[in-house]
Amino acid sequence: MFDQIKSVGAVAGLMRDKERLRRAADTLTRRLAEVRATGDAGVGAVRVTAAGDMTIVSVELSPALAASIVDEESRAACERLIAEAANEALRRARALAQGEVTRLAREMGLPDLPGLGGLLPGV
Repeated sequence: MFDQIKSVGAVAGLMRDKERLRRAADTLTRRLAEVRATGDAGVGAVRVTAAGDMTIVSVELSPALAASIVDEESRAACERLIAEAANEALRRARALAQGEVTRLAREMGLPDLPGLGGLLPGV
């Protein structure tokens, strides 16, 4: 119970310091744009890299996969691999983003608040 009261007090204090809160939001935005997570599919045939802000940064196809796209069936298989790799990269980026939120909250003196990472759009 005391921890919950302490948490409410920390959050209330932060809300009074709007400039510090704005700086923290700016810091988080920068960190999320910089952090990278990569997902792959087809034993590395497709690699997709996503940023912590949930944007896809790059898509790489292995030369062997690219050379094998000769018909509709192989194109569809390649598209499935790209989607699989992108989803994996985004899952990893989401986990990294939640870690960044938790780390920044600790830096600001906030206790562990369950679900804090869920406040981010797309996370």
